[in-house]
Amino acid sequence: MTESMNVWPQITALDEAAMEAARERQQQLTKPRGSLGRLEQLSIQLAGITGQLKPKVDEKAVIVMAGDHGVTAEGVSAYPAEVTPQMVLNFLNGGAAINVLAGQVGARVVIVDMGVNASIEPHPDLRIHKIAPGTANMARGPAMTREQAQEALHVGFAIVNELVADGVQLVGTGEMGIGNTTPSAAITAALTGASLSDVVGRGTGVDDEGLSRKIGVVEKALANNQPDPADPINVLAKVGGFEIAGLVGVILGAASKRVPVVIDGFITAAAALVAARLEPAARAYMIASHRSAEIGHQVILDELALEPLFDLGLRLGEGTGAALAMHVIDGAAQILCHMATFADAGVTDKE
Repeated sequence: MTESMNVWPQITALDEAAMEAARERQQQLTKPRGSLGRLEQLSIQLAGITGQLKPKVDEKAVIVMAGDHGVTAEGVSAYPAEVTPQMVLNFLNGGAAINVLAGQVGARVVIVDMGVNASIEPHPDLRIHKIAPGTANMARGPAMTREQAQEALHVGFAIVNELVADGVQLVGTGEMGIGNTTPSAAITAALTGASLSDVVGRGTGVDDEGLSRKIGVVEKALANNQPDPADPINVLAKVGGFEIAGLVGVILGAASKRVPVVIDGFITAAAALVAARLEPAARAYMIASHRSAEIGHQVILDELALEPLFDLGLRLGEGTGAALAMHVIDGAAQILCHMATFADAGVTDKE
């Protein structure tokens, strides 16, 4: 992949004709106009994304990208780095929250090893695309090379391409990587200019001392690396993570295929922020699932002008919020596709 070549085709604007047709249909359905609130708005967005008056989101997948982070050496997480491969095995064995919630909504779970610092045995649900065994410690230098960031982005794009070719109509984003709220906070600060007190949170549950240390680490990483906010790939390389870069590719790939992509919590939102800076048209293809308890998530939601579907105090990651949101997204599509119009049902509309 060359520096000058995007890995995604041009991302186009939403289909205005399909959206207008969906708006008109919503006006004709057997209900007071606007009475289904966000479901109506969501259905119109789905029509615009897919270019279809009756969008289909039956085939679902949550792509969970995993990677380790050298910055954990700075004591930024309440959990040790070896939890990353242990949790990947838990995903593969079907024992994690994302397995339960994705199963409930009928979504397949695709696990991608982008840079786990361990060898994981092959498994039908595991894609191994290890860029390196974890990023370098961003507090002491760049997390990765520019070439590695581009490679990771390309992997995400290729995986979502493959899934869409296999029939997937709705993509959820998930991640696993001990320490990854730290690079997410650094990316957010670098791209938005927000203060560190507004973007650095407690992650997996660090105490006050740990939070203070974490803020200092992010400050040091930004000072040492000087990521360029005008160059999103530079930001990814300097203070990002392999799984975050891979998710950027997933988001851009889904948008280029006119497939809605569900953003989970803080880490996947950091990927969404980078994706939107690389290709602003991609933002219209994003659906924010929930508002995370992690402080920096709201900064990104505000920056992208995304309103989440719910706020349940979630801060687990894995794509759990995205899987839950798929129920709502499915409901919005089903209403538009299958609800009767006043004429169909022989119901008198208001004058």
